[in-house]
Amino acid sequence: MPESKPRKRPAQQSQAFAAAGANKPNPVWFKPVMFGLMIIGLLWIIVFYISEGRLPVPAWESWNIVAGFGIAIVGFLMTTRWRS
Repeated sequence: MPESKPRKRPAQQSQAFAAAGANKPNPVWFKPVMFGLMIIGLLWIIVFYISEGRLPVPAWESWNIVAGFGIAIVGFLMTTRWRS
């Protein structure tokens, strides 16, 4: 019968996992920034449609939609790093 490697105990595994920084909670500013970016992106697009393209940046014309979605997507991408 081949000898097997000694297995780590669950307590040792969780300590190693915590030492790697994987269980650290997010900074206090993380959640407000994440939700803020999602809301700002949505409001950007709404303002663009309500103002019929005159706001928020008139020179950008339809690129305002891309800007609004870009801001919101950054907020949504932050959700992948959210830890409670």
